[in-house]
Amino acid sequence: MNVFKKVSAVSLIAGLSVLTACGGNAAPGNAATAGGAASEVPVANAAPAGGAPVTIEFWYGLGGKLGENMESLIQKFNASQQEVVVKGIVQGDYTETEQKLQAAIAAGQVPAVVLSSNIAWARKGYYAPMDELIAGQPDFNKEDFVQTFLNQGQVDGKQYFLPMYGSTQVMYYRKDAFAKSGIDASQIKTWEDLAAAAKKMTVSEGGKTTFYGWEPMWGSGNMIDAALSKGGSILSEDGTKVTIDSPEWIDTWEFFRKAIHEDKTMRIHSGGQGWEYWYKTIDDVMKGQAAGYTGSSGDQGDLDFSVVSAMEQPGWAGAGEGKPVAGASMAGIPAQAGDAEKQAAMKWLTYFTSSENTAFWSINTGYISVRQSALQDPAFVAFSESNPQIKIPLQQAAHASAPFQDPTGGKINDALKIAADKVQIENIPAAEALKEAQQTAQAALDKLK
Repeated sequence: MNVFKKVSAVSLIAGLSVLTACGGNAAPGNAATAGGAASEVPVANAAPAGGAPVTIEFWYGLGGKLGENMESLIQKFNASQQEVVVKGIVQGDYTETEQKLQAAIAAGQVPAVVLSSNIAWARKGYYAPMDELIAGQPDFNKEDFVQTFLNQGQVDGKQYFLPMYGSTQVMYYRKDAFAKSGIDASQIKTWEDLAAAAKKMTVSEGGKTTFYGWEPMWGSGNMIDAALSKGGSILSEDGTKVTIDSPEWIDTWEFFRKAIHEDKTMRIHSGGQGWEYWYKTIDDVMKGQAAGYTGSSGDQGDLDFSVVSAMEQPGWAGAGEGKPVAGASMAGIPAQAGDAEKQAAMKWLTYFTSSENTAFWSINTGYISVRQSALQDPAFVAFSESNPQIKIPLQQAAHASAPFQDPTGGKINDALKIAADKVQIENIPAAEALKEAQQTAQAALDKLK
């Protein structure tokens, strides 16, 4: 299972229409054609002037197909030039990566680059700012990045982390169920539209729902996305007040409670071991027991797109387009790494985030490309012609919200998780659950004063 699913985001679009005008970023070792496509050229780079290449360690917590794809890009990078050799060191997961990095920092033996990010650690000086290193990469083209993702790596005005890939929660629906009820997915612009469609598609027998119109994913993530789309915020602009009991929040969460417990047009799978609830939700849709669900962009590898299709999360009537969260998995360069290692690490990161390679990563993993120009990459274009769903997460990321940075170290997020369970599982009115959550979260925030 894709670990990024645990994570529940610029205006890259002033529209995808502008993307065609955006400059790309060709991977070192590749040459950009006149049409903007990157084509690989024979590697005949001269050995570095100093002799031996700089060998660096890159720590990442990816396994399975994700790990295989990462190793494939590492080997491709190593073969593309003679100045840097990347040695991939696989960790158990994101958490283990950070734990081992903490020990490495304490011992003064750090890798040159790591797929991990920690803003607090950046402020403590454990990570190196990247701005000067980025300036040394002539083909970097910072403006081509999906700014929602790039901004997530900035700390106090400096770029400490670079996004390697992104994820967001999108909508997957059964094409046959929509067709049977005469529903055009392209016309579902609001949550109100979706509720009406779900009601139309729901089938009940003897007072029991036998086919659900929609299945949100268990937890606070989907409902936070919808609240943000309605104009809600988690904190006030000055950061002193928790605002999760505002009308935008209450109306949104009450919408889901009513659909689940009163209308019974939506269902939540909860509990179980690990990702059990996630796969039960997917199974309901794939086995014809629900018309659709809200899930990760990284689910695409688990789905049969002859049966389902994908669409963006909707907005709300009168509130504009949806603004769900889009988060990035980011890499950083430990401050203790030597200067040569830091420069080598930036070469690797520049390569990995090139248009060609971020497109490769998206095609093979379902994660979101971090560059706008990936949409014009020839391989991505060819793949998307037969797999149009691959574009949906990137299109949604263009108008997404940035992930919430909890100043209390997680207590506000925890309060939201508890409130979500009360609404989704216990059928407690949203106003009551969110009021209690606001009080708990505000108390935690006030302790920081």
